[in-house]
Amino acid sequence: MRNFKGVIFDLDGVIVSTDEYHYLAWQMIANREGIYFDRKINDRLRGISRMESLNIILERASREYSDDEKLEMATAKNNFYRESLKKLTKAEILPGVTDLIAELKKRSIRIAIGSSSKNTMLILNQIGLTEQFDAIADGNRIMHSKPDPEVFFLAAKMLNLLPEECIVVEDAVPGIQAASAAGAKPVAVGSAQGCDGAKYSVSDLNKLNIEEFLA
Repeated sequence: MRNFKGVIFDLDGVIVSTDEYHYLAWQMIANREGIYFDRKINDRLRGISRMESLNIILERASREYSDDEKLEMATAKNNFYRESLKKLTKAEILPGVTDLIAELKKRSIRIAIGSSSKNTMLILNQIGLTEQFDAIADGNRIMHSKPDPEVFFLAAKMLNLLPEECIVVEDAVPGIQAASAAGAKPVAVGSAQGCDGAKYSVSDLNKLNIEEFLA
């Protein structure tokens, strides 16, 4: 049996869902540019960086965009998204999160955030969970987004642990791939439930079996 000493959580879709805020922000950009965009396309943006997301949206564009134009669109999207995040409250923490955090702390298991988002601190502050985590690795500290394992290597290091001593909780396939590449145990939740590579899957953390989760 592996001796897991840490749990690294992705943020969006695991701790709190800001999917709708992302969707509306990208929809605003797409409408402004006259580009078709729907929720199916939005699903392709899970777990990847802002610029990678923009490039997927621009696949349907009728013209080429310069790097400066892309930067302006990404910035406008982020500004709209960040303004929307001011609506977040503790009530939007996803089911099972606070109970799982409490149980892990009771078992002296260290916990971290491993997210590609550069808005991680803003979101955690809005929902009042910042102080609950022993370490926070986010998009402001890494060069490569998932499925690159960089963020999970960093999170484990910040916990003073090896990646193989950690469980990673993810809701997106790129995150599961990144956790596997880091050597951690990938646990899939929500939209990633049942995906290849996950060692344990659950529809939401409220339905999690703690002994199976830690096994």
